[in-house]
Amino acid sequence: MIGEFKQAFGRANNSHIQLILINVVIFLFLVVLYVFSFFGGFENVFGFVYEQFSIPSDFSEFIRRPWTIITYAFAHDYTQTLHILGNMLGLYWFGKLFIEYLGSDKLVAVYVLGALSGAIIYLLAFNTIPKLADFPSGGMVGASGAVFAVMVATATLLPDYSFFLIFIGPVRIKYIALFFIVGSLIGTTKANAGGNLAHLGGAFIGYVYIKQLQAGVNWGGWITSTLGWFKGLFTPSSKVKVTYRKTESRAAQSAPTSKASKASQDEIDAILDKISDKGYESLSKDEKEKLFNASKK
Repeated sequence: MIGEFKQAFGRANNSHIQLILINVVIFLFLVVLYVFSFFGGFENVFGFVYEQFSIPSDFSEFIRRPWTIITYAFAHDYTQTLHILGNMLGLYWFGKLFIEYLGSDKLVAVYVLGALSGAIIYLLAFNTIPKLADFPSGGMVGASGAVFAVMVATATLLPDYSFFLIFIGPVRIKYIALFFIVGSLIGTTKANAGGNLAHLGGAFIGYVYIKQLQAGVNWGGWITSTLGWFKGLFTPSSKVKVTYRKTESRAAQSAPTSKASKASQDEIDAILDKISDKGYESLSKDEKEKLFNASKK
């Protein structure tokens, strides 16, 4: 298992699996700790640990645990396996498709933006809307807001792409996303109002992220840069650099750069617009290659 875990983090364009593994490991950690604390009689220890992942609805309490604005999106209800199962299945299906077109770095960025947006909407709502005081909310955990961001971002990018649903058949993902959004909107009037508000916050940022990306603005660039900086802290740098030059043939030196190997931002935006209007199948071979090369940057 450890070997498979390391291998998952060593592959390129595999961030959807990496995010799933992180969520599963934290879930298992909380479950094991809960069971041991229950039979060992030290439930207060588990309660303290769980609080470090759960974002409180009360703002005065939140400012004492500000890190929960992101940690809540990597933890789940330890008493409900369906909670994490549903989120991880959604992350896998939509995340895999997202990565195919935009790459791993942007998926992580959308996941984090969805978590932040969901938390902000949750906090604002519970601290400004008096009616929500009637709803019990000791705190919130779950990746749903982040997963909604990934789902809606993918549906915005590829609205006419279809998933084959058992007993139903092919369904365009824009309708799948709409179904869950409407369900969460209705859910804001029920017991899990906070969680459903986080869903809507994640959905909103997922839509805005893709629209801004198509306009040439990457709202998640700061997340990619920050994570890259942290990775650099743990990546040993080589003290000795060895370089060499290959003698290229005149034909190779004079050969023009392939049109498909490089693409400007305007070309990528035009390709994304074409996908949004007519679907991925409408792209030419050169356009698909340009999009694929751009997703690896």
